[in-house]
Amino acid sequence: MTITIEKETEKNLDFDYEQVISRVVEAVLDFEECPYEAEVNVLLTDNAAIHEINLENRGIDRPTDVLSFPMAEYPAPGDFSRLEEDLSVFHPETGELILGDIVISLEKVKEQAEKYGHSQLRELAFLVAHSMFHLMGYDHMEEEERIQMEERQNQLMDILDIRR
Repeated sequence: MTITIEKETEKNLDFDYEQVISRVVEAVLDFEECPYEAEVNVLLTDNAAIHEINLENRGIDRPTDVLSFPMAEYPAPGDFSRLEEDLSVFHPETGELILGDIVISLEKVKEQAEKYGHSQLRELAFLVAHSMFHLMGYDHMEEEERIQMEERQNQLMDILDIRR
């Protein structure tokens, strides 16, 4: 498994964020029973940079907490059965499934932890989990999808024993 974490901000967290990110990525892959070794790229940035990325990619002119850029299309959320039909989603040298990219604003991690009354560690773990589910085809545009995704996120946070 390859988890690349880049930090392009002076903002910091007061815990080992790389360990938390890796733990959550691995837990989601196990939870979803991903049959492949995987590659995930995580960019930690600030509100200004994520605002720019949000505007460029989604046409939304404001900062957000997390953005997900999945590489594969799934017949159903978490359904890995047809991925081998599109070899472009596998790294040509390692053979790993390229799940995609995650962008997280560390400023939003701090703001939302305070707003929701829980730790920054919990907020970062939640955002990574949320984004990982997006990278595996889950969404929350429709009510049924939202409920399914929230249930899976909550189950995962319980498994990790990371509570509010």
